[in-house]
Amino acid sequence: MPAQRREKSPNTALAQLIEESGASSAALSHRINELARRAGVNRTYQHTSIANWVRRGMRPRPPAPALLAAVLGERLGRPVSLDEIGMGDMRGQRQEIGFDFSRDPDEALRIATEYWSTVDRRTFVGSGPFAISAFATPVNRWLAVPTDPPAEHRRGRRRVGRADLDELWEAADEARRWDSKFGGGNWKANSVTDCLTHRAAPLLAGTFTDAIGRELFTVTAELARVAAWSAFDKGSHDIAQQHFIQALRLARSSGDLQAGSYVLATMSLTATLNGYPQEAIDMAQGAYERAKHSAAPRVLAFAKLTEARAHGRAGDARGAAAALAASENLLDSIRYDSRDPDWLSYLTHARISADATEIYRDLGKPTAARRWNEQADAMPPGVFTRAVGIRMAVVGTTYLQSRDLDRGLEMGGRAVDILGRVQSARAHDYIHGLITALEPWRKEAPVSEFIRRSNTALAAA
Repeated sequence: MPAQRREKSPNTALAQLIEESGASSAALSHRINELARRAGVNRTYQHTSIANWVRRGMRPRPPAPALLAAVLGERLGRPVSLDEIGMGDMRGQRQEIGFDFSRDPDEALRIATEYWSTVDRRTFVGSGPFAISAFATPVNRWLAVPTDPPAEHRRGRRRVGRADLDELWEAADEARRWDSKFGGGNWKANSVTDCLTHRAAPLLAGTFTDAIGRELFTVTAELARVAAWSAFDKGSHDIAQQHFIQALRLARSSGDLQAGSYVLATMSLTATLNGYPQEAIDMAQGAYERAKHSAAPRVLAFAKLTEARAHGRAGDARGAAAALAASENLLDSIRYDSRDPDWLSYLTHARISADATEIYRDLGKPTAARRWNEQADAMPPGVFTRAVGIRMAVVGTTYLQSRDLDRGLEMGGRAVDILGRVQSARAHDYIHGLITALEPWRKEAPVSEFIRRSNTALAAA
């Protein structure tokens, strides 16, 4: 059991929450350990740990308090703060402001700008875990009221114009390119928060017409979404969730349903990849249904694709196939006047095929997965470094599912060569997944060598 801080009186606040959740100490510790492993935390907690935290008021070292709050939030179906579990005074824990989704537009803007200005200066001991409950209120509020009233603003000193918007769109485009090539840990992706703080926030306080204001909020929402995805990719899950929530709130301020749909669908994808496929299905379906009468076909196709990904992780082959077909049909419906956004131009039939490869890998259908892979275009590693490596790891795993060790190791080795140069915790998870699939052959010399080389390469990345 990890070292504890000095004893205090019994933690009655924690005891009451545990009683309300109906969870046993064994169930709580088991789930905490699952989240810890997923977050790369090399610690194990026992049911006696829970008892010590409750009865003896002992304080676990970070990130245990954040993990405990996340588990209780899952049980209770709502976000649980560190204050609620009687551990809000501990240093190094995540702060809560970024999780707010205010109904009031002015208050929402204040929260977003305050979060951006402080997130990079906070002291975190490790990254807080992904907590699906943190998305509950923001998603419900967006689905209920996805758009705010007109965005005209006449109180600011600076007048916002077309050149300002173009600069923000260019910053978002560049950050996406660097993220794809080098992973979420690259310096350019991390600079998006600086752009939000020093460029976007002052503009949001400026003077602008309704049309300029709506696009300003849309591009700022996209910048926040890019920051969220980069944080998620490098394994900073709590920071990613805070950025996503602010992106969704900004999309609501923009009055742009398709911007909100895209943010919510991306949130759904992160929920899938973090092990919450059922919740991800609900989010993806909400993203589609709320925007289906106004969003461009490519935006709706992305929502359906993320729904298919969630069905695949949930083991629902019929649901996955139906959502994939809907995504392809939506792409087929695109016409010259469809007004598809430039920021989603990467979504093509070849991209759907690449995602379908992973979906059918998840469904345990390796032959079907490799058929889909044949339909996906070859991607140059120099441009889509992370995506190429991930796809090789996925295809390698399908060969292992087919008991073809040689091909599995071949594809796995190529994936390691590529992903060992990428700063992406998410990409490295695919290598760890391939290593797990090698378990039946672990004692064979080529497999042992592959595992050794993989661990060395990922540790150096």
